[in-house]
Amino acid sequence: MTETATPGPRFEARLRAIEDRLEILNLIAGHPPGADSASGEYAASYWVEGGSFDRGEGLRGSTSHAEMIANLAAPGFQAAVAQGITHFAGLPYIEIDGDRAIVTSYLQVLMPDPAGEPVELSAHGTSKGFRIHRLSANRWDLVRTPAGWRIERRVLRSMDTAEARTILRGVAERQPAKGSI
Repeated sequence: MTETATPGPRFEARLRAIEDRLEILNLIAGHPPGADSASGEYAASYWVEGGSFDRGEGLRGSTSHAEMIANLAAPGFQAAVAQGITHFAGLPYIEIDGDRAIVTSYLQVLMPDPAGEPVELSAHGTSKGFRIHRLSANRWDLVRTPAGWRIERRVLRSMDTAEARTILRGVAERQPAKGSI
């Protein structure tokens, strides 16, 4: 007769940690398509009510959750969508502490290059290409809610600022214990 092992508390904790990371990865990965499709309803679904987005003084300062969602429908943002704005995210670094998490990531804002020289790529057609409009460091403060992980606060700083390096240094300063999930 074969015995089956009953998952214990350690197994359950490890499984929850894995599930949390996958949910957080999907949350952060959902930001670019949500922004690029200007889907206010979708964007609202991954923020807590009252959340804040701090872009720094050079990028219109801080906005509330409601202002950030409303911006997706604004004429200026709609024009950027029509022009082909593309938010391209790097893999995030995730730190979980109970029901709170800090996520650090890079984000590129790409745009079509209308003045670019057309280039043909075998089996992919011809394109004038894209250019990097902005590269930023991001800190996402997340909280676990009854509906899952949600963004409470996001801080974005352009990579040509000292504040961006401070965001990135935070990863090393908060380095988790080796061997943790």
